[in-house]
Amino acid sequence: MTAKKSDIATEAATVSSDQLIGEFKALMADAEALIQATEGHADGAIGSIRSKALETIAGAKESLSGIEGQLADKAKAAAASADDFVHRNPWEAVGVAAGLGLLIGLFIRRR
Repeated sequence: MTAKKSDIATEAATVSSDQLIGEFKALMADAEALIQATEGHADGAIGSIRSKALETIAGAKESLSGIEGQLADKAKAAAASADDFVHRNPWEAVGVAAGLGLLIGLFIRRR
């Protein structure tokens, strides 16, 4: 029973992590577009801020790609664990699926 809860929690964390990664990528793309728009202002303070921002974005991209790889590995491990559980306990998995289907049906009927 605990393995199922941890699999569900891992799956939910993976989904929210994927959303967070997508939003962070969009933020980095917007920041890069903003930095490119200031390309003509290479003098003094703006130039130094611009170069610092480009360095920070490059570092963030490297970190993000590492985290993305780790999350993909964890998702694969969670899927393999769930698959293994279903193969070891097929009737329990069918019972859980039927119970969830019943609960979802009850909630839908109440609407």
